Amino acid sequence: MPTRRPREETARLGDEIYERDIRPQVEADHHGAYVAIDVDSGSWAISGDLRAAAKRLRTQSPDAIDVWLLRVGYRALHHFGGRPLRSAE
Repeated sequence: MPTRRPREETARLGDEIYERDIRPQVEADHHGAYVAIDVDSGSWAISGDLRAAAKRLRTQSPDAIDVWLLRVGYRALHHFGGRPLRSAE
């Protein structure tokens, strides 16, 4: 039975696959969409909804163990809003 990789390794492989194979295809027309990547097969799915992207990937690759999720055009999958903290005066 396959085992899970450490998160750091899954992240590294997912980022490599995204940069090499996926980004050139999606960046111009899918800014803000979510991508789910099976780092073992290189299979991937995209959607405007995070859960839908993951579900599509599970349909394509039901045996996927290590899945990397990211958002097109963003450095992080999620972000928290807010304003800068005031500086002490």
